[in-house]
Amino acid sequence: MPASPPLHGLRVVELAGLAPAPFASLLLADYGASVLRIDRPHPQAHTSKPPPPTTDSLSRHKSSIALNLKSPQALSLLKSILKNVDVLIEPFRPGVLESLNLDPQKLLADNPRLIIARLTGFRRDGPYADMAGHDINYLAVSGILSQLGRKGAPPYPPANILADFAGGGLMCAFGILAALLSRSQTGEGQVVEANMVDGSAYLGTFMRYATKTPTWDQPRGENLLDGGCPWYDVYECKDGGYMAVGALEPQFFDELVKGLQVDSTLKAIRFDRSMWASMKETFRKRFLEKTRHEWEQIFAGKDACCTPILSQTELEQQGYEQRPAVGLTGSPGHSIPQQQAWKSEGLSPGSGGEDVLNAWMGWKRGRDYRVEGGGLVKVEAAKL
Repeated sequence: MPASPPLHGLRVVELAGLAPAPFASLLLADYGASVLRIDRPHPQAHTSKPPPPTTDSLSRHKSSIALNLKSPQALSLLKSILKNVDVLIEPFRPGVLESLNLDPQKLLADNPRLIIARLTGFRRDGPYADMAGHDINYLAVSGILSQLGRKGAPPYPPANILADFAGGGLMCAFGILAALLSRSQTGEGQVVEANMVDGSAYLGTFMRYATKTPTWDQPRGENLLDGGCPWYDVYECKDGGYMAVGALEPQFFDELVKGLQVDSTLKAIRFDRSMWASMKETFRKRFLEKTRHEWEQIFAGKDACCTPILSQTELEQQGYEQRPAVGLTGSPGHSIPQQQAWKSEGLSPGSGGEDVLNAWMGWKRGRDYRVEGGGLVKVEAAKL
């Protein structure tokens, strides 16, 4: 019999938010955690006609209940739930959780094993703590954005991958797992404070150190790994496609030169930065002489570190198999259904959440909670 996923039995409550926090809980859900998202009530919630999905596309393997957290009865229900779970993920700006009467220290007093993961954009202290921001802003003040972009052009981020998802959601999930490991030793939960500025800066540890070495000691766009180097760059092909070149080591550069059929003397001068501009122009013209498919055939199976740049559409059409982030041979995570690999089915407020409440605590509608205004509220026990 296959082993259960590694996080099987872990109960996670996610307060609905934008991409970073949902990504953190998605990682946990994909590896077996039971994740219950807390959504705002919708007029159609808990009726015969379910409400439409929210805009959160990162909802795979999750369930939902709708709560109006301004309602004392709904807030009481949430607090009762939190007494019986392992992890709370909250995506709010500093002070919001406290304003909802969900102070972390009070929650820990009610459930000492609870792990409260708080994910913000900026640090909780400092000049930006109370300001709104997005991925580009967090990268900007982390120092990382200053190193991204072409020579002669302004700094430019790689969409919102670095701060939102890597520096935010991924780092938050790492913090949760570290806190779970600590709890296994101490029996006590704790607050995990993650922010996208520190997370992004941590991801850039190598980049920061490299500025003190020849790898990254030049202005933006003139270094080995930022588009300045001819053999670590992207080149357009005859048909408008692109090839990615990363021939850093000498043996890989040899294979690249051989495949391109350019002057072999380039091997002797490749570290002469004064020759980089002309070498890049040589490569640019050569790649434009053939289609991407032709270059794919030339470099197929060769250690030239030269590969096609495939689009998401191409991968989908080719039936590329989406898989969990890492494979665990003894306790693998959930597989990703291919119908969900390229398009999210979304999650409607209230979808599947009541089943989770029954599985976690044995709760039933009418006895432990009721529907009010499209959301759930706690049924208070009758006083004798």
